[in-house]
Amino acid sequence: MNKQTIVFTGGGSAGHVTPNIAIINELSKDEWTIHYIGSKKGIEKELISKMGIPYNSISSGKLRRYMDAENLKDIFRVLKGIMEARSLLKKIKPKLIFSKGGFVSVPVIIAASSLKIPIYIHESDLTPGLANKISQRFASKIFTSFEEAAKYFPANKTVVIGSPIRREIFSGKKERGKRYLDFTKDLPILTVMGGSLGAKKMNETVRDSLEMLTANYQIVHLCGKGQKDDSLDNTPGYRQFEYVNEELPDILAATDTVVTRGGSNAIFEFLALKIPMLIIPLTKKQSRGDQILNAQAFSKKGYALTLEEEKLSKHSLIQSLENLEKNKEKIISTMETSPMGDALSVLIKEIERNR
Repeated sequence: MNKQTIVFTGGGSAGHVTPNIAIINELSKDEWTIHYIGSKKGIEKELISKMGIPYNSISSGKLRRYMDAENLKDIFRVLKGIMEARSLLKKIKPKLIFSKGGFVSVPVIIAASSLKIPIYIHESDLTPGLANKISQRFASKIFTSFEEAAKYFPANKTVVIGSPIRREIFSGKKERGKRYLDFTKDLPILTVMGGSLGAKKMNETVRDSLEMLTANYQIVHLCGKGQKDDSLDNTPGYRQFEYVNEELPDILAATDTVVTRGGSNAIFEFLALKIPMLIIPLTKKQSRGDQILNAQAFSKKGYALTLEEEKLSKHSLIQSLENLEKNKEKIISTMETSPMGDALSVLIKEIERNR
C-alpha cells in the first residue's frame, strides 16, 4: 500500500503539542508521511522541528472571548492563515488532519473543510477551548479526555477516550532516576511541576517552605524557563531544573508524590502512573478556568487533592501534603480502578482506518 500523508496541527502551549507528539511517535514512518502546521513563533515550532518533522508556519490570530482592539487585526490574521493553510494543504494533499486545538488550528481546519479533507480533533479539558468550539462544526470525529466534555459536542461524532499518553513516560526506572538526582536518603521523593505559565507563586511558596519540606521529602523542582534560583543549588535534598526531557520518565518512576498545575495532559499522565497528586490549578485571572474544572473533576473522582492558588501559602501547602499522605493508599487504589483506557491506541486505530 502507498504511503499516505497526515497533517497535525495545534499549538500555543505544550499541552496542545505533546499529545500530537505521542501520536506521531506511534505512526509507522513506512506507512505515513507526516507534516505539521503551526504558528510562526509558538512552542510547537521548537518541539516539532527537533523531531525532524516538516514544519509549516502560518499566520494566526489570538482567539479572545472579550472585547479588544486587537480582535479586528486578528480577524485579518486568521483570514490570511486560512489562505496560507489552504495553499499548503493543496500541495501536501493529506488524507487526514488531526488537531489538538489552540488558536493556530482554526485556520487549518477551516481550510481543510473547504478542501473536503477529513478532520479529527481531540479536546483535553473538561470544557472545550474556543478553538475547538469553532472547529467542532467542521470535524469528522471528535475525541474527548473527560466524559463531562462530551456534552459540548455533537453526540453522533463524539467519543470519550481519555488523554493520549506518551509511551516513553512508562519506560522510567526508579533507581536510574534516583542516581540522576543523586538522592540517597530513604525519604520519599516529591516532584513539583510548576511549568512556565504563572509558576511564580508556586515556585516562591515551595522555596519558602523548603526547610519543612526537606524534613519529610527529597524535592525535585521543575520550575520553568528562567525560574531557577541559583542560590539554592547546594540545598541538601533539593534539586531544581528549568525543565527535563529524556530524564523525565526516570524522575517520575522515582516520584512518590507530585505537586502540579491542572493541565489535562499532565494530570492524566500522573493518573496513568498512579502517582498521588496535589493539584494547584491556574486561577481564572491566568486562564479561562479549565484547570480549575480539571482539578475539581480529578478530586471528585478520588485521584487527587486540590489547593486553590488564592489559598496557597507555606501553611496550606504543608497541610495539603499531610492530607495527601494520609489518603495516599486510598488514592492509589482508586487510580487503579480508573476506567480510562488506552487513548493512544484508540487514536492510532482511528487514524489507520483512513489509509
